[in-house]
Amino acid sequence: MGETIPIAIPRKGRPLESVFDRLAGRLDVSALADDVTSTLRHEKALTKGTVSPDEEDVYHRLAAYSAVDDPTEPEYTLVRDARAGKPRRIVFDSVTIPIGGVDGVPDGTEIQLIGREEPFRALRTHEFALGFDSADLVLEEVVELRPEPLDRIADVNARINPADTDVRVVTGLGDTVYHTLMATPETVPASTSLDRSFLESYEGPLCIEPRYERLVQAVLGTRTLDGVSFEYPPEGTEEEAAIADAGAGVYLTMTGSTAREHGLILGEQLFPSETVLLESTPEVTESIAAVRSLLANGTEETELAVEL
Repeated sequence: MGETIPIAIPRKGRPLESVFDRLAGRLDVSALADDVTSTLRHEKALTKGTVSPDEEDVYHRLAAYSAVDDPTEPEYTLVRDARAGKPRRIVFDSVTIPIGGVDGVPDGTEIQLIGREEPFRALRTHEFALGFDSADLVLEEVVELRPEPLDRIADVNARINPADTDVRVVTGLGDTVYHTLMATPETVPASTSLDRSFLESYEGPLCIEPRYERLVQAVLGTRTLDGVSFEYPPEGTEEEAAIADAGAGVYLTMTGSTAREHGLILGEQLFPSETVLLESTPEVTESIAAVRSLLANGTEETELAVEL
């Protein structure tokens, strides 16, 4: 009988979809990936109130989605959502995928994808050898703050103190949106580029999400932030609107359309927010290394990819 290797993955959202996109590209699981993605998108819409459920009872929907007697079919679970009223939300729980014989993986090997709220932390406590999570969380928790800026995922491992954690970034999945510098036209002097060099001479408020404070410090470097004070969006205020009030800020952008609607100039894309494959180095055995290679292969050669 082969080995079953557990892998921690996000329970919902873009990172989870990126994991299943990667698996669909490496294994014959496109139908599974589509099933999980469409189910969770529908449940997100129900939680947000943008669609109405055919069946009002969330427990009936949970039972209908989950195949508890067949581990190769997805199972789901419930969590409390942060939205008003704290509604229960259906999220991914687990599924087992046979991968033995694929690209040198030993026969009989299976991977068991297990949903976690923060997979990175599960790897830090050695619950898992492999996992997927946002690169943001690594910066928020363990990357050392230095005077010099950090601008590539490929450089993250060099900023991790081995005394803090054994977890390392293996590769990025390419589902990139950016932490982008933005400001009002009044804040940026004429003929000045809105980039890191602008911040070196800027003195004033920089509006960010509170949880990104350490990330922004790591990305920009502590020397760049001399004279800069962090401000946070008031509760209930859109991030771009709060940045417009402050004059300058950093926020995630995909198209930047909402920022422009608030009269903001989009500046330098400071750092990619990307789902990454992680490993807890001491836990990696020969069979886990084979699975790691299978999951990492196929990454496009870009400056965002961390080479093995």
